[in-house]
Amino acid sequence: MDGLGSRIAINTGYQTPKMDTRAAVFQDNKILLVKERDTWSLPGGWIDVNESVKSNTIKEVKEEAGLDVMPVKIIAVQDRNKHNKPQYAYGVCIVFVLCDLISGEFMPNTETSESGFFSLDDLPDLDNSKNTVEQIRMCFEAYRDNKWVAQFD
Repeated sequence: MDGLGSRIAINTGYQTPKMDTRAAVFQDNKILLVKERDTWSLPGGWIDVNESVKSNTIKEVKEEAGLDVMPVKIIAVQDRNKHNKPQYAYGVCIVFVLCDLISGEFMPNTETSESGFFSLDDLPDLDNSKNTVEQIRMCFEAYRDNKWVAQFD
């Protein structure tokens, strides 16, 4: 292992939170959700090493929904344990990102079996460990408000 790899492998320093991005993609005033197992969520996931918030958001939407997007605005940065259940033993920051839809088409894949656009009044069964109705509502508010200011805990 090179010097950097060995430092990463044995890093026992200060505990820091993991990062998760969730994309808010809208079409016809409806939000994109993807289905994993039996529940639905905003497309997203852990920020991989060597990815930024922006690049990870683009990557996750492509992998999970088959769509090309352009991240345009941070909606919020939230402490997951303050908003989602169940509580985790480690810290997680969820970054909600408003994205413009460019193109693409959903194809079932190893992570998701379906995708669809939903109105706030017609949401399917959500995976509350990833996003709640309140968080989806916040994304709709940010989408509708040209002067939205990013929220954070």
